[in-house]
Amino acid sequence: MRNEGHASFPERHELKYFINKGDMIALGHKLGGFMNADSHADEKGEYFIRSLYFDDAYNTAYYDKVSGVMGRDKYRIRIYNLSDDVIYLERKRKIGDYIQKSSARISRKLTEQLMAGNPKGLLKAEHPLLDDMYREMRTKLLRPVVIVDYTRETFVLPIENVRVTFDKHLRTAVRATNLFDKNLLTVSPLDDGREILEVKYDHFLPDTVSALLRDTPAVRSAISKYVICRRFEPLA
Repeated sequence: MRNEGHASFPERHELKYFINKGDMIALGHKLGGFMNADSHADEKGEYFIRSLYFDDAYNTAYYDKVSGVMGRDKYRIRIYNLSDDVIYLERKRKIGDYIQKSSARISRKLTEQLMAGNPKGLLKAEHPLLDDMYREMRTKLLRPVVIVDYTRETFVLPIENVRVTFDKHLRTAVRATNLFDKNLLTVSPLDDGREILEVKYDHFLPDTVSALLRDTPAVRSAISKYVICRRFEPLA
């Protein structure tokens, strides 16, 4: 999870892979030998993530990703373990082979307004990210479009700020955008049971992690959970 108001600059690498469950479990045993679990995880080393993604009237975030546009943004609101105790508005910016993430902690009241497509509460926030969100909602009709759910298991290594995550049981809700609905009916957008492996680091990937990845039958891919989860949603 993040610290309030956190922003990292575009020097962080992100690698993504599809992996089957058996290979994921085997890799997890190996990573656990020299990496630590995320401090926010439960006794199983996991936590649940729900994100509500936004896109504009032309589905620019969707089509930019599908087309491989080098510089693109995605906005989302994220909660953990279906709780409203901690809510983050986030922007993920892709710049070539690097990523930049910015976030700001927001209230449930503001979240409810944004889910309803009302950006007025952003004007009172005095935060650069919220200013950008307000502009996007007012000028490009940015609005909530899809829920993305998954369970995350994370391994961390202080060297180069390495984070290896297993994102399991990817689910999405069909034509529903209520972030706080604990009884939301969700479906899997992946038909073959694959899971998602992500590797994030600052400047270089340590040899210990790199060697394990080379020996793991995982397929590197330009994965976007947002795009995958929109397979059931109409694109205007």
